[in-house]
Amino acid sequence: MIKIWIDGALVPAHEARVPVSNHGLTVGDGMFETMKVVGNTAFAIRRHLARLHRTADGLGLTLPYDDDALRDAIDTTIVANQPGAGWARVTVTGGPSLSGSARGDSPATVVIQCGPVTAWSAAADVITVPWPRNERGALAGLKTTSYAENVVARERARAAGAEEALFANTVGSLCEGTGSNVFVGLDGQLLTPPLASGCLAGITRELLLELDLPIVEEDVAMGALTNADEAFLTSSTRDVQPIGAIDGVGIARCPGPLTIAARDAFAALQEQTLDP
Repeated sequence: MIKIWIDGALVPAHEARVPVSNHGLTVGDGMFETMKVVGNTAFAIRRHLARLHRTADGLGLTLPYDDDALRDAIDTTIVANQPGAGWARVTVTGGPSLSGSARGDSPATVVIQCGPVTAWSAAADVITVPWPRNERGALAGLKTTSYAENVVARERARAAGAEEALFANTVGSLCEGTGSNVFVGLDGQLLTPPLASGCLAGITRELLLELDLPIVEEDVAMGALTNADEAFLTSSTRDVQPIGAIDGVGIARCPGPLTIAARDAFAALQEQTLDP
């Protein structure tokens, strides 16, 4: 039976409830973190909780539990949903509120749930979409539950037979995917958009930047994607996933040597430690 942790209690999924006035439901006021589960443990939990705090600060939300309590709740939820828990997600919303944008005085709502291992393809075909990310917006770089824009772009990709959609920002530089960071191989160098581009500070992205790999944070013009020797996506559940084609045009190498090196280095890191 699937179990959900909600505001301090672990309950069967069919008993998990939030009020219809919850600000996360009415206006998308909230944030979340999704962690890959490896050996009954949430991978890189310290970094995910640190990012949760950064998003909370950006939204002006107060977390009602400290990190020790959240760690215990995450561990409890993972154990309760074994076998088969491939990821764990912490969602925090603004709690019950009156209609409209203003928050109420109720504490934030916290929900923790698990799901099965995500089955990503060996290589992803991606498309570019015409809607830019606003790198200067109030939510830029925050992992919020305001995901409707991502849903629209992902559905555009699905309709085109692709797995992911890529956004430019307002100045025409590559930003990110709907749920991924992007790395592009050009002339033997791996480039990934800097955080100033408006992209999310992905945990897998962060870890790869700390490894001994030839990666540079640099603006990448969308037009440069057509010249990519290789490219890949990263996220907490896909790790390193090669890109096979962009807008229907095949990438020269899939996976290329830089992609393979990044994939192998990240796999070695996971084998070495689950909380890097």
